[in-house]
Amino acid sequence: MAGIRIAVVGAGIIGCLVARELAAREPHATIAVLDRDAIGSGASRRSAGLHLPRGATERLRAMTRYSQDYYDRLRRERPTLPIHATAVSVVSATADDRAVRETYLAGAEPVRAQHPDLPAVGIPADASVWRVSGGHHTVVQDLTCALARELRSRVDFREGVAVTAVRPGSGGVLLRLSTGDTLTADRVVLAPGPWTADPALAPFVAPSGARVKKVVALHIERSPAPTDGAIVFQDDDAFLLPLPERGHWLYSFTRTEWDVDPGTVARGLSAEDVEEARGTLRRWAPALVEHAGSGRVFCDAYSPGREPVVDVVDDGGRVVFAGAANGCGYRLAPAIAREAADLVLGVVG
Repeated sequence: MAGIRIAVVGAGIIGCLVARELAAREPHATIAVLDRDAIGSGASRRSAGLHLPRGATERLRAMTRYSQDYYDRLRRERPTLPIHATAVSVVSATADDRAVRETYLAGAEPVRAQHPDLPAVGIPADASVWRVSGGHHTVVQDLTCALARELRSRVDFREGVAVTAVRPGSGGVLLRLSTGDTLTADRVVLAPGPWTADPALAPFVAPSGARVKKVVALHIERSPAPTDGAIVFQDDDAFLLPLPERGHWLYSFTRTEWDVDPGTVARGLSAEDVEEARGTLRRWAPALVEHAGSGRVFCDAYSPGREPVVDVVDDGGRVVFAGAANGCGYRLAPAIAREAADLVLGVVG
């Protein structure tokens, strides 16, 4: 497919890894990445950036395994990239050894801690703790920008350029841009993150059934120790993550507010956001509640089956949607990019 023209709409971690994958496979392709804002400025900028070696379904476990190997290889090949191994402890009052092993990948080797010591939390009397290997953390926006910087000699990045219309036809896909220009590509990958309701993209994304949910994390204003690692509260699908580069902890929990708009939800935390977060934090780490008064709020697209959607979304087979990552966009981005590139380049099986 020498000389193929490809446009990627969305310059978050998924869009940039799609471009990286395509550039590696098709060295003669012309590739453009467009974003309404700056590279990595949407969900990637607010992401916790925690990789956990787990998955609820076989596909998710396979995607996690591939992505973990991909990031491990990146870290070896580019040691200056901001990807850092982190210890992971899993805390649960309901799970047993079998349940934890079934949640995490075989290589994660969950081991029950006989004498758990998590000074940042304190262990509830009814809870058990497992140590898990294979976790890492990154500042997703920084990593996205670093990868884009390496691609700039090969990929045309157009920041601050929104796509206002997508028109597939027999001669390619016409993209109308906010600048008044147009761009025609042979193939287009839509990686819009939570902007699934954008009028130009919605006709292609709506059939997936993706909905946009609020994502909230509180900042715990206490300095992490060098030996602190991530603490996962399995019963509540929440976690504490030390952010030594920022000098505080992050507490991520599940917020169940649906059909929000990414253009308005980022205006700030609500009283309800803070109260709901503190309510779940109080069970596991009551001493931290008084230190949790700020944080970050945004949103992400979620699929009905809670697995990412990577699919051809037009009749001519020219437009691919890659997203609805269910809050796991960073963790699964390499696998999503591989699946998207397979569809763009016509790889079967």
